[in-house]
Amino acid sequence: MRKGKKRFEEKMFRYLSAGITLFIVFLLLHIIWSIASKGFAALSWQMITDEPKGGFYFGKEGGILNAIAGSFYLAVAATILSFAISLPVALFINVYLRKYPRRANAIRFFLDVLWGIPSIVYGAFAFTIMMFAGLRTSLIAGIITVAVMIAPIMIRAMDEVLKTIPIGLQEAAYALGATKTETAFHIFLRKALPAFATAILLAFGRGIGDAASVLFTTGFTDYVPSSIQEPAATLPLAIFFQLGSPVKEVQSRAYAAALLLTIIILVVSVLTRLLNRHTRQS
Repeated sequence: MRKGKKRFEEKMFRYLSAGITLFIVFLLLHIIWSIASKGFAALSWQMITDEPKGGFYFGKEGGILNAIAGSFYLAVAATILSFAISLPVALFINVYLRKYPRRANAIRFFLDVLWGIPSIVYGAFAFTIMMFAGLRTSLIAGIITVAVMIAPIMIRAMDEVLKTIPIGLQEAAYALGATKTETAFHIFLRKALPAFATAILLAFGRGIGDAASVLFTTGFTDYVPSSIQEPAATLPLAIFFQLGSPVKEVQSRAYAAALLLTIIILVVSVLTRLLNRHTRQS
């Protein structure tokens, strides 16, 4: 009787898990199909290489070059800045605080909290600082905001990689007379550098697909920015503004921008999985 109950529970949870998994896969495929069916017809080379014409996405002609360029400027620069911030923190946790697990875990806890804060909060906080300092919306403001937002993601991803390095390697470096700084950059960094690509891609994917954090900081423009002090458009904001337009052609461009952004995110996700698998096998 007891074995029969356990088998029933096992089958029930197996079917339940399989059903939920199939539902999630179906939902993902449905979202991709909905975007692709509406955006593929409008997506063209001219759409990718032209700036919008008519002012604030109310013109029927033009493309989304300004949003593509702005998104890549923002995401690439923010990822580089975030890497410069995250690397010393991750090394500090795993080299200097390795013998103090409580302090290291406390820092990890605060990083997890920062990771979970909605991006709109980062945008509102940055906007408050900009208002206090009398600054205008610009590409550099968006870069700094996104860099701060994705830094906890990158730090924790690097931290998980650095935690796998054996403590015996650190002790051997100390035994040879290396300092903690030399151990951090010559041993830990070299050992974990190939796996850091996963952390960089995760942060890049979050940065290029976020809209709320740049809504108040980066601003919006119909042109490709020529300076970091100018406002810039991004693909998520372009989708948001174009879908609100009464012009049908502009709405089609919104779905084309959504399809392009989805493709970028899917490529980044696949690359992240492949790199993660490669680093585990090596």
